[in-house]
Amino acid sequence: MSAGAGQRNFVEVLGARLIGSISYIGGMAILLTQAIGASKATLARSSGRQAIVGQMVRVGVRSVGIVCLVQTFIGVILALQMAPPLEPLGQVHQIATIIGIAGFRMLGPILTGVIISGFAGASIAAEIGTMVVAEEIEALRAHALNPVRFLVVPRLLATLVMMVLLTIIANWMIAIGGYVTALLVLKPEVSAGYWALMQENLLLRDFYSGLIMAGVFGVLISLIACYEGLKVRGGAEGVGRATTMTVVYSIVSIVLAAGVFTTIFYVFEF
Repeated sequence: MSAGAGQRNFVEVLGARLIGSISYIGGMAILLTQAIGASKATLARSSGRQAIVGQMVRVGVRSVGIVCLVQTFIGVILALQMAPPLEPLGQVHQIATIIGIAGFRMLGPILTGVIISGFAGASIAAEIGTMVVAEEIEALRAHALNPVRFLVVPRLLATLVMMVLLTIIANWMIAIGGYVTALLVLKPEVSAGYWALMQENLLLRDFYSGLIMAGVFGVLISLIACYEGLKVRGGAEGVGRATTMTVVYSIVSIVLAAGVFTTIFYVFEF
């Protein structure tokens, strides 16, 4: 194969990937627009509200245990990792500040989003994908029922709300994990002023910025899961692929969105 042919093939592959990415983002944007348009009708009906509550239990309530466990150990790890470099500087007590700012602004929402991607996002994609394979989606359309309204909207709203609530819990579990480590492992003065120092250095914007990101992460996770589920083709193999790609795309989108938010917050000093 000549160098020109190899270069041409590379350009073709790159162009195909670029077009595929744009098409994917466009498809999700259309789905989001449809979900926003159908959300009012869903919220207006008691059956729609019940569906949202059911999804909130499934996505959020059942995830509380794993979120608390993971985030508590994140606090423990942060405290143990930061103590050695801070001790020669006489700043071990600043562990409270580091854990507070890092946890509330970034680690809480990001790690909660990763957990929800695997715990709930994959499940949503598999469920909707199975309905597509079983032609239940076509049955809804045949009865003049909008699949976006009955399937996407409840999951989208439930994931959005529960991501915010779970992030609040996660933030405090990170802080508690750091405090327990300071109390049991580190110097007594670290645990003695732990909560006071954290309260002194944490600002409301640290709290709000994390919750804003959590809400966006919730929309991304549910949107990707629903989109992957609705475009399943090929039976069980297609369902498996949709489940895998939901987790992969969700984690990638969370990291990219976190980078964008961090840049925006840095530029505008938020």
